[in-house]
Amino acid sequence: MPENKRTASGALGGIVGLVGLSAVAGLLVTAAVTPAIAVSGAAASSAITIFDKMPSYLQPDELMEPTTLMAGDRVLAKFYDQNRSPVTFDQVNPVMYDAILSSEDPRYYQHGGVDLIGTTRALLSNASGGETQGGSSISQQYVKNVLVQRCELEARAVEPTDSDPGMTRDEALQKCALEAVQSEGTEGYQRKLQEMRYAIQLEKEYTKDQILLGYLNIANFGGTTYGIDAAARYYFNTPASQLSVSQSAILAGMVQNPNRFRIDRAEGSIFDNDGTAYNKQPDGSIDDVDQGTIQALYTLRDNGEITQEQLLNAADGYSETKGRQLYVLSRMEVDGKITHEQYVAAALEPISPVITPTSQGCASSAAPYFCQYVVSTILSDPAFGTDTDERVRALRQDGLTIQTTLDWRVQDAAQNAMNAYAPQSFDGMKFGSTVVNTESKTGRILAIAQNTKFTQDPGQAEADPSFNSVVFAGDSTNGGSIGFSAGSTFKLFTLVDWLEKGHSLNETLNGRMGPVPNMTNSCTGNYVNMNNDRINNFANNGGYVGTPMMFTRDSLNTGYLQMAAQLDLCDIAKTAKKLGVTRGDGTDITMQYANNVIGNDNVSPIAMAGAYATVANGGTLCQPKVIDKITDNKGADRAIPERTCSPALTPEIAATAAYALQGVMAGGGTGSQGNPRDGTPVLGKTGTHEGWQTWMIESSTNTTTAAWVGNYEGSEDLFRKYWGGRALSDIRYPLAADVQRSSDDFYGGDRFPDPASNLLRTVQRDLPNVVGQSIDSARSTLEGAGFRVSIGDPVDSEFGGDRVAAMNPGAGSAAAGSVITLSPGNGQGGTVPDVSGQPVSSARAAMLSAGFGTVSIGSCERDGNAPAEGRVASTSPSGGTSANKSTPVTLAIVAKDCP
Repeated sequence: MPENKRTASGALGGIVGLVGLSAVAGLLVTAAVTPAIAVSGAAASSAITIFDKMPSYLQPDELMEPTTLMAGDRVLAKFYDQNRSPVTFDQVNPVMYDAILSSEDPRYYQHGGVDLIGTTRALLSNASGGETQGGSSISQQYVKNVLVQRCELEARAVEPTDSDPGMTRDEALQKCALEAVQSEGTEGYQRKLQEMRYAIQLEKEYTKDQILLGYLNIANFGGTTYGIDAAARYYFNTPASQLSVSQSAILAGMVQNPNRFRIDRAEGSIFDNDGTAYNKQPDGSIDDVDQGTIQALYTLRDNGEITQEQLLNAADGYSETKGRQLYVLSRMEVDGKITHEQYVAAALEPISPVITPTSQGCASSAAPYFCQYVVSTILSDPAFGTDTDERVRALRQDGLTIQTTLDWRVQDAAQNAMNAYAPQSFDGMKFGSTVVNTESKTGRILAIAQNTKFTQDPGQAEADPSFNSVVFAGDSTNGGSIGFSAGSTFKLFTLVDWLEKGHSLNETLNGRMGPVPNMTNSCTGNYVNMNNDRINNFANNGGYVGTPMMFTRDSLNTGYLQMAAQLDLCDIAKTAKKLGVTRGDGTDITMQYANNVIGNDNVSPIAMAGAYATVANGGTLCQPKVIDKITDNKGADRAIPERTCSPALTPEIAATAAYALQGVMAGGGTGSQGNPRDGTPVLGKTGTHEGWQTWMIESSTNTTTAAWVGNYEGSEDLFRKYWGGRALSDIRYPLAADVQRSSDDFYGGDRFPDPASNLLRTVQRDLPNVVGQSIDSARSTLEGAGFRVSIGDPVDSEFGGDRVAAMNPGAGSAAAGSVITLSPGNGQGGTVPDVSGQPVSSARAAMLSAGFGTVSIGSCERDGNAPAEGRVASTSPSGGTSANKSTPVTLAIVAKDCP
């Protein structure tokens, strides 16, 4: 123990305390330990009274143990306040028991919990101002450790108030530890009395071997290393069962002052090269421990048992620890636990640690961002406790084994793809990328990869954009992200609502560029802020009249705005929610603006993957899941976070939406570059938001991949920046394809169900007559009515080339979306006058007046009653028909005398 100077008053207090403790000890010995020691006096009576009122029963708590995250049979990460691996009695080399008992409690198996001789000697030394001594038996030390751990288990952060500055949890831990081991004066003696009372009771409840093992399993061995097995593995890379005499003596010596005697911090030799003691103290003196080490080694050298060279090597770098080890070895020799030869061999053996750290935290994990998502789940989910402190204890102290859903095969493929296609940072922007792969039918997250290096140091992330602690794939609750604008991947919810309202994929709408159509939202009083009077298509595409099937394939904004105009935006927002998508901050999407239809809300990649998986999975929504099983430190199952799979869409709606989304991945679709082309059917959707965020989401019936690439802060254009010979905007395609291909290899996928026939039907609509209208007016009229228009060759008509002379099919009704051919007039046509029954002269005049300049007599039939010049019976072309004005007109007549 460290030295403490004692004042006269302190010494007097110690003597008084000694008297009281002696009286209590006498009573205890009479009852349970050794023959009585007679004492008397008021001090003794007072001490006895205090002692009698102290609690007498102490139930040791479960040991703090690391919580381990597993992925298959591989450790994903460990978390602990105390690194410990408890062992049974037979899993410790007996020489370790000998070392600890010889140095700490040689009469352990003779006393009943309190070593009166050791306690009295320590109190006399303390009271007289000598070196402070503990005098505690192994049972008492076990009690002290149990109480310290209990304090740490119960330590909580204290929120500041006006009268109390509060404290962090770490400060609370430090406070309780200091109170447990450093109380002086009256508090110190009361603590010692309480330890004694508990120790005696423990010896009635447990065997000596149980208490000794309990002590070795709970004791601190420096830093966060607790328990003999963890210490053996950390310092020597060996289990406790294989500890040597030398190693056992080092560890036994360490428990007196673990951080002073730990051997993972070498501080240099205590000898000069000639064997002269090295002066380490500023005043030229040598530390008492060093002095003891030097003297012990000199004695061995002078006795010829070790050489000068061995003397120089024996304590090199670990002088204080060597001295403590020699003390333990000497006590073992005195107790007959080792021979003198063993003592000499261990004494001259240099301290040679094989430091084998046990890494903890997600930074040490091979899948750090998946790991951090799991940690966020643990710290936020009620399954791990009702408040933050309980959940922190579950993560760092409860010794849980948590089997996660991560599949290393898919995870490795995802990270390899990320490393190949995406930079860790990009000059001039806050560049980020993530890809997540989930199991469609269960919601199990199989992989999360990210372009940045994981850190939990905000300063490092601020200074270097290649570091980040945020899980881009997650949301504000799980991962610390608020999500990213979804772009056209959000069109899924308009598509689903369109189908649920009974509309067909083959209905025809005017998706040409123009003002944003009127929209309503019943959740906001049927008011929608247009926000933009025009919303453009990607690459300034002018749009077209088409069907939802076509709009989905081409990701046509103007087409989807027309679809939304026939729906209620409130229902589209509700569709997003029932498919598991909210904003990244956890609030509901409200669809108050027209551009919400094309995805300007921030959403998480994991949530979007779940929505597309719902479509691919026949309409069943499975909440994202990262934990398959939890067992406690005894191997018993523990409840896992509740995650459900429930119907969100009818199979018919899901199958029809999947049919449309498969078109995206086919040749000509916007997602064809992301198609893994491995023979597994996939559906998918691309998304772009203002050139700042890009997405590729795709899914088989069994697994779903969501890839996001963009600005995690800021608004730099991805389409004008290149890395590895590829535009940043195009990284999403190979990234998603590689990950989906990998998951297809292991999980496969089936053919998607056929779409519902009633949702593919064509619709008959009224076809208005546009003959005589200008071509532009006619086009607008027909497209507004849901038809497509083509322009045919000019036909003979009196109308000029900007007017419709003919339409095919003609006015009446036709299938919605069918093509109507409009034929403009050539201005050279006219209508042949109907001159039947007129005299030939009148008929000829009418033809000339109508512009038909060539008129001749054709056939003639004699009729005595007809006029001499003849009467027109018929014409060719027929009267009332259109014909080019240069066309000759032939008159068939009836005359009294035919020429």
